[in-house]
Amino acid sequence: MESLQDVIHRTWGYDTLRPLQAEAMQAVVDGRDSVVVLPTGGGKSLCFQAPALIMEGTAVVVSPLIALMHDQVDGLVDAGVPAAYVNSTLSPDERRRTANEVRSGRVKLLYLSPERLTTERTLEFLAEVRPSFFAVDEAHCISEWGHDFRPDYRLLSVLKERFPETAVHAYTATATEQVRRDIVRELHLRAPAIHVGSFDRPNLVYRVERRSDRSAQIRAVVERHPDDSGVVYCIRRADVEEVCAQLVEQGHKALPYHAGLADEVRRRNQDAFQRDRAKIIVATVAFGMGIDKSDVRYVVHAGAPKSLESYQQESGRAGRDGLEAECVLFYSDNDFRTWRTLQQDLPPQALAGAMALLQGIEGYCRGVDCRHRALVEYFGQRLAGEKCGACDMCLDEAEFVDDSLQTAQKILSCVVRLRESFGGDYTAQVLVGSKEQRIVEKGHHKLSTFGLLQEHDKRQVRDWIEQLVGQGCLVKGGEYGVLQLTPDGRDVLSGTYSPRLLKAAVRSGRGERGRVRKESKSGKESWEGVDRGLFDALRAWRRTRADERGLPPFIIFGDAVLRDLARYRPSTQEALMQIKGIGQKKRGEYGAELLQAIIAHCRENGLGTDVQEM
Repeated sequence: MESLQDVIHRTWGYDTLRPLQAEAMQAVVDGRDSVVVLPTGGGKSLCFQAPALIMEGTAVVVSPLIALMHDQVDGLVDAGVPAAYVNSTLSPDERRRTANEVRSGRVKLLYLSPERLTTERTLEFLAEVRPSFFAVDEAHCISEWGHDFRPDYRLLSVLKERFPETAVHAYTATATEQVRRDIVRELHLRAPAIHVGSFDRPNLVYRVERRSDRSAQIRAVVERHPDDSGVVYCIRRADVEEVCAQLVEQGHKALPYHAGLADEVRRRNQDAFQRDRAKIIVATVAFGMGIDKSDVRYVVHAGAPKSLESYQQESGRAGRDGLEAECVLFYSDNDFRTWRTLQQDLPPQALAGAMALLQGIEGYCRGVDCRHRALVEYFGQRLAGEKCGACDMCLDEAEFVDDSLQTAQKILSCVVRLRESFGGDYTAQVLVGSKEQRIVEKGHHKLSTFGLLQEHDKRQVRDWIEQLVGQGCLVKGGEYGVLQLTPDGRDVLSGTYSPRLLKAAVRSGRGERGRVRKESKSGKESWEGVDRGLFDALRAWRRTRADERGLPPFIIFGDAVLRDLARYRPSTQEALMQIKGIGQKKRGEYGAELLQAIIAHCRENGLGTDVQEM
């Protein structure tokens, strides 16, 4: 571990490790198979990159997408790490040169796709060079129970057949226990060390709102982040094009990304986003693992995703640098109907699993408890403390119905009067006093609960019904989602348990109002002591240097490094060495320019340098 800590400090400029990184690295050094589950931004890559530098030979990294390989290798090379990739973007001469570099031992990390790695030619080449170990990134792709199953990953079982003595390590940000079991089985791992970190991302602020005016609601989020990078996810390609066009019309630098675009267009748009030439990418879920950008400050879901696994992965694109970021989900009832329709052609077992996953995200959207707690409990973990201080519920942004108990009792009583034989839509119609023909024909207009909530519109009552489902007072049964009371629901009727029901948000020309946005604790702390003017000046310098070198700006330095530079304002090489995230190579390459920019800014603005307490 001393050798590892030394190489980490020299190369990446870190003096301390994040939770479970040391244990994960130890498994690599010991040559023991492992499965490592750490949240996005939790430092998974370092778990195999650092050990590769102190071990004999070349480590082989399985990466699913070409764009992701490029960014990872560019970042490593910029930090002084001898890394390379082989994929279809290289010419035959370039591939031969890379092969010779690997044979000579000058490459410590070689990135390959699963398709290329499992060809006979590549396997024979690797048998010749004898890899130090295999690292399988995005390993959840190997499981049909995962949210992003890729059949090509199943071919990786050949690794243990051809290299039985070489350790295989699997890394992912999102894996339930079922997915972890699949990874072990499909990769034929032998007594692997399994390290599962917390699924909680305390730097992310989660907010959920019912969708009313999509364009205005998205615009409100974007305008909270005027100079930041963001991702807007949509369910359908047509939505991507429409939302993107609206943002461009509003004056924002936005580009679309979906499977219907030509490969070259997708690559060009993603590259523009990576390099900050476009601030917003509007995408379907086709835009996922290919994004390695660390400074995404917000992720918007313009519609509900198909599962909480998908949401954890997609929202996790925000705040990879550990700084605060906002994740906002706008949903409507139609989103869930759309997903049910899109997935109807799945085989019976897969369909049952997909519907169960959909119920999970539906419950999350309609829930009224801490968003962070809901996410980590879904993945089988517990969240310490009562309030996370980083979601709409715990920041007290949501408004609840004053007489939630009485309203809930009216709804549940109606379910009972209907003999627990009807779904949510029908029940809501009875409660608001609809004289629809079917209700009259069945005589339900004569029930004592008919029109009990006639002062509210049907959509609000329907939403309250779903909130009661989400809080476990009702369950849906059968193919048509018939409502049935639970024991908790009967406690509500008896008055011994009171659920919480959200008020209807007031609609205006700019979406839903009445919600006061509050800054999270993480947001306040991350800006404490930072000189905003210097931070902006350093961002401008970074963009210029990145353009000169043809690199995404975050590869030069992440926002976290720039904020620390603007917080502590070092004026000497010795002081610069105390900033986390600046290794030896970057200090030698950029240090003089950084110090010059910091000293000049401080002189112009009458600021002191070398702020203590780093």
